[in-house]
Amino acid sequence: MKNISPKALLCALLTSLLFFTTNVISAESNIKTNIEVMQQSVHLNKSTIDDLVTLKGIGQKKAQAIVAYRKQIGGFKSVSELIQVKGIGEKILSDNKDRLKI
Repeated sequence: MKNISPKALLCALLTSLLFFTTNVISAESNIKTNIEVMQQSVHLNKSTIDDLVTLKGIGQKKAQAIVAYRKQIGGFKSVSELIQVKGIGEKILSDNKDRLKI
C-alpha cells in the first residue's frame, strides 16, 4: 500500500467537506421552498393543476377533476363547494380549509 502524503489527505478531506456542505445547503433550500409552498393560499377559481396538487390529499387526478368541475360550473362560489367534486370529501376540505380561497 502506498503512503498518502498529508497534503493529499487534507485536499481530499476538504473536497469531501465542500461537497457535503453544498448538498446540505441545497437540501435546506428545498425544505424551505416546500414549506413556503405548503403555506401559500390556493385560489380555487384561478389555480393550475400544479397549484392544486400542493394541497393535502390532492393528487394529479383530483386536481384535474377540480379544474374540470370549475370549467363545468363556471367557477366556485364558496370553498365548501369543493366537496361537490368527485373524490373530494369533508376530510380533504377540512385539511386544506386554511389555504383555500375563492
